[in-house]
Amino acid sequence: MSAHHQPPTGDGIALVVDDVTVRFKGVVALSQVSFKAREGDIHAIIGPNGAGKSTMFNVISGVYHPSEGDVKYRGISVPSRRPDEIASLGVGRTFQNIALFATLSVEENLMLGRHHLTKATFATSALGLPSVRKEAKLHRARAREIAHFLQLDKVIDIPAGVLSYGVQKRVEIARALCTEPSLLLLDEPVAGMNAEETRRMADTILDIKAALPITILLVEHDMGLVMSIADNVTVLDFGKRIANGTPAQVQNDPAVIEAYLGSHGKEVLSHSSAQDGGQP
Repeated sequence: MSAHHQPPTGDGIALVVDDVTVRFKGVVALSQVSFKAREGDIHAIIGPNGAGKSTMFNVISGVYHPSEGDVKYRGISVPSRRPDEIASLGVGRTFQNIALFATLSVEENLMLGRHHLTKATFATSALGLPSVRKEAKLHRARAREIAHFLQLDKVIDIPAGVLSYGVQKRVEIARALCTEPSLLLLDEPVAGMNAEETRRMADTILDIKAALPITILLVEHDMGLVMSIADNVTVLDFGKRIANGTPAQVQNDPAVIEAYLGSHGKEVLSHSSAQDGGQP
């Protein structure tokens, strides 16, 4: 746990998105979007392509600044902060496109996630001080502990680039966990996965929730996954929030059925949530 992490506020709410609007040269990507994510929940953000899901993630993690509105994580306003400052508050994320260093081993990729927790400077590292070596050993042990938790022991010394797509996605989540986040943003964690990989990822996300004091914000197209693991769901369409509630409430919302999946929406939503292991 980083000493810089922001403690819980006591009201049970981890994240407050308040009337967020984002404009890009006249195009409105998000329009007055509001929602709250509770501490310890898996909160999903869903919607068709172009709905504004990734834009919302980029606002929360500090890549974009909202034109209007505010985002507060554990009571701290984040839009005025740099991405590294937001990370130090306890916000970690994965990316829609895999962003691992292909030639580095899995362990080396995970160690990069520990970087902002490291007290040693370049100068002290160059001197090889005992305190620096001890700190590095502790970080390596923690990285291996997280690798074990995500069943990556057998590939820990293998270059990330030669691993299967599904395993690379797990490595990316492990690297995000190496930042010791209290809020984890997962950007389409099962995109491009087959049914078995998706089932394993659903189990992994639930294991993370059960094992760690963590809130998970999930952007995902896979309705089966969302309906089977999310506690609450926010639905965006054309940059606006059209629904917010439990998976059951959202699944039966006429606006969601129409906007998200068209005339066959209810049939598809009902079918996907009934599948074993959260498969579509």
